[in-house]
Amino acid sequence: MSQAIDIRLEVPDDLAAFCLPEGVQHRLQQLLDRQDQGEPLSADEHHEAEGLVNLAEFFSLLRLRMERIVRG
Repeated sequence: MSQAIDIRLEVPDDLAAFCLPEGVQHRLQQLLDRQDQGEPLSADEHHEAEGLVNLAEFFSLLRLRMERIVRG
């Protein structure tokens, strides 16, 4: 069973702040590039990449929702 909860957050004026830090984005890109080139990732690397993709998607969704709220 799922539940809905309301969370109040202070949102920075700069919505671009909702993204992966540069170093983390670079690491994700390295892993994805290796995978795209057919180089197998270890189980740990696969889990790392999967987690980073999920985090990046979460930030994107959060940024989009914040933009909607700001625009009214």
